[in-house]
Amino acid sequence: MMKETLSTSYLFGSNAPFIEELYEKYLENPGAVEPTWRDYFDKLANLPGAGAYLGRDVAHAPIIASFAERAREGCLHIAHIAHGGEKQTKVLQLINAYRFLGNRWAQLDPLKRHERPEVAELDPSYYGFTEADLSASFRTGSFDMGVEEATLREILETLRSRYCGHIGAEFMYIADVAQKRWIQARFEPPRAVPRYTPEERRRFLERITAAETLERYLHTRYVGQKRFSLEGGEAMILAMDQLIRTGGATGVKEMVIGMAHRGRLNVLVNTLGKQPGMLFAEFEGKKKIELAAGDVKYHMGYSSDVATSGGPVHLTLAFNPSHLEIVNPVVEGSVYARQVRRGVDGMREVLPVLIHGDAAVAGQGVNQEMLNFSQTRGYGTGGTVHIVVNNQIGFTTSDPRDMRSSLYCTDIFKMVEAPIFHVNGDDPEAVAFVTQLALEFRQEFRKDVVVDIVCFRKLGHNEADEPMVTQPLMYKKVNAHPGTRKLYAERLAAQGVIANSDAEQMIKDYRAALDEGRHLVDPVLTDFKSKLAIDWTPHIGAVYTEKCDTTVPRKELVKLAGRLTAIPANFTLHPRVQKIIDDRRLMSEGKLPVDWGMGENLAYATLLAAGYDVRISGEDVGRGTFFHRHAAFHDQNREKWHEGTFWPLAAIADKQGRLQCYDSVLSEEAVLGFEYGYATAAPSELVIWEAQFGDFANGAQVVIDQFLAAGEAKWGRSCGLVMLLPHGYEGQGPEHSSARVERYMQLSAGFNWEVCYPSNAAQIFHLLRRQMLRAQRKPLVVFTPKSLLRHKDATCSLADLATGTFQTVIGDVAEMDAKKVKRVVACAGKIYFELAAARREHKVDNVALLRIEQLYPFDDRRFVEELRKFPKATEVVWCQEEPENQGAWYAKAHRLNAALQKGQTLSVVSRPACASPASGYAARHVQEQKDVVERALGLQQ
Repeated sequence: MMKETLSTSYLFGSNAPFIEELYEKYLENPGAVEPTWRDYFDKLANLPGAGAYLGRDVAHAPIIASFAERAREGCLHIAHIAHGGEKQTKVLQLINAYRFLGNRWAQLDPLKRHERPEVAELDPSYYGFTEADLSASFRTGSFDMGVEEATLREILETLRSRYCGHIGAEFMYIADVAQKRWIQARFEPPRAVPRYTPEERRRFLERITAAETLERYLHTRYVGQKRFSLEGGEAMILAMDQLIRTGGATGVKEMVIGMAHRGRLNVLVNTLGKQPGMLFAEFEGKKKIELAAGDVKYHMGYSSDVATSGGPVHLTLAFNPSHLEIVNPVVEGSVYARQVRRGVDGMREVLPVLIHGDAAVAGQGVNQEMLNFSQTRGYGTGGTVHIVVNNQIGFTTSDPRDMRSSLYCTDIFKMVEAPIFHVNGDDPEAVAFVTQLALEFRQEFRKDVVVDIVCFRKLGHNEADEPMVTQPLMYKKVNAHPGTRKLYAERLAAQGVIANSDAEQMIKDYRAALDEGRHLVDPVLTDFKSKLAIDWTPHIGAVYTEKCDTTVPRKELVKLAGRLTAIPANFTLHPRVQKIIDDRRLMSEGKLPVDWGMGENLAYATLLAAGYDVRISGEDVGRGTFFHRHAAFHDQNREKWHEGTFWPLAAIADKQGRLQCYDSVLSEEAVLGFEYGYATAAPSELVIWEAQFGDFANGAQVVIDQFLAAGEAKWGRSCGLVMLLPHGYEGQGPEHSSARVERYMQLSAGFNWEVCYPSNAAQIFHLLRRQMLRAQRKPLVVFTPKSLLRHKDATCSLADLATGTFQTVIGDVAEMDAKKVKRVVACAGKIYFELAAARREHKVDNVALLRIEQLYPFDDRRFVEELRKFPKATEVVWCQEEPENQGAWYAKAHRLNAALQKGQTLSVVSRPACASPASGYAARHVQEQKDVVERALGLQQ
């Protein structure tokens, strides 16, 4: 038994990829493998049950497992391999080990701080080879050296030159064999070694020179000012140049770039061609004040068009806050919108590029969320090129032992099987090679790919920081480093590519251009305008208005309702859904009132029929968390999970707008960031993100604070994104009651957005239509109901849709004597219906109820109009379900107080102030709700 195990040991563990590779070659051409293996595979094909595994379209893991199992059982006789027996097998294992682990011995660190780690699998002695074996010849297998046989010494030297030089490649974990072969074909053959022309190499030097010279120019001209220098990582500018040039040649028409502050000013000037004079004005505080708030110079975005061999490429650098990596999903959303607009060629023509820092890319969870949806239907952009500026330190005080738990900062990308190319930032040609390789891989396979530029940071975290305090050993080496530019210039001079004086002349020429404030990227196209550019013209400078004709003729509503309830033949609905559709038919006939779900769907239908595009995303938007929307129907008799889904809104008219309705991954931060980015690039589209519960948006608070609430004030970026946040106290505990109204109210200023709390089906219908029909583009925050979705008093008639409008304030609808009213209770949302029910039950006739449907901007005029209808009222009460320190009270008190008439007082009725949004005890919730209602109506003190 032991003898059998030893004779088949190479079928297990690290040898599995070797077997898989041989089997792949056998499938392509049986004659391409050695006779011994060909005979073995032929025998396998004849074994009972083996035929089910054979074929190129199945996973190979079961095949390899079958090999091993049958070998254990003695069902197969495995002969020694020809050309050296088991030593030949060991050579192939060694080759595979370098593909897997060669990066561990790659010469990546410009500072040369670390000793080469012990990796036994890369040492020939691990496989039993001795000095005598180095001169022996072996077959090279799939390792393309240009010859089929070579000595072990030659094989080793070639492996180390390919996988252990200034590039360390990680890709063997990729399941797709074609992708692995593609990468191997660009690393292993002799022709794969990059050979650049003298002109190309001079350009590389010029780009490195531009990056370094700009930083040193700013350092001496603006002493002590923050700029987050790129010195030590100048190769990033070369990588961007190579990316743009290669991208243009492969069909890229647009690039959207996301990055944090490190090196951002350099990218603005040396990549996008921002005029140096504009940058200097920002340093000197001379920039014209145009925005309500503005932002620091290393957060600002920019766009330009540059010429490439493949035609103009439009570059956009996204605006971003200091929250590291948060801009990344915003970029992906913007790219997705642009790709959708371009149609079938969108993924090839629009490229997302994300530039990361080493500590942030591993440390910020938004990257995991983003990668998790990178290959899904409604969010995949066909692959992103990630460039990591790896200065090996993170923040200045970071101890390497505390930076991360993984070996590389880029290990997170392995979750989507993205190939990762680590490269020494001191080798510009290696950087250019892997950048081009990365772009071509992305274009070929539509997958994420990573270029990890291992470099260093010349200065501290910012220019006022002193890194020697906490990193003395590292910064002794940094201070002794001559700089990437100088090293490369000396290399080119030694090879006769440039004269000794050329490098210094490049610096002088660049500094002269800086002094003159000239464009430094050649050529920047100043008069080019793409026909597919986003047209914000109709929305720029739009005056804020609440009024808009959102009515739709009843005949059109009935027609669209018919389309909404038309089910394809042989399509079986779930009985509960069938009942909803039957009821919706009755609603269209006027036999049932229109409920929230129908009103919302009709809003989408009318917009789609008018040619507007609609995009709805969130964790359960097709059905709706509370079983109300049913924008997607699922055939109960479907045989496969990806079949049998029907979207009525996608078949609403013969010629209509595009519908996108996607149940997102379980993510808030990255998905909301994505939708914000999408909305900024799609002003003519209704873009909606819905939280499963309103408080789930808490996980996306950075996006809300930094982009939605403040994006226009800081960067002048308009956005019409709609957030639907289910809100209401129904005894579901502290995590599922409050959408945190107070947070949105606190962020409201300068007409930055609208915050609404609609209370019936007509209100949501007109509110959603208003969002698109007005010229202005402001974010819309909507607190939507849960229990009210099926409340009979929250319904409306078709006439309310055909003739009504969105009401910012709804007056009291009860029949009562206004002169008897002593108290006016103002409220918002669900609590109104409980107050109205209690008023009827207790026959209260001296309390009026006003609904504030738009919390911000507050419609003072309409509120005063309604208040004046009750001239005898001396008390005005704000009633809310939320605790007193939450909800809208603190933000609304001063506006309510300003609207009071002579002799009136203002007070609040709410739950007591509390650190938690709501009680988790059902009995306490019921009692608290009863107390709030009764106190508001004056039934108890």
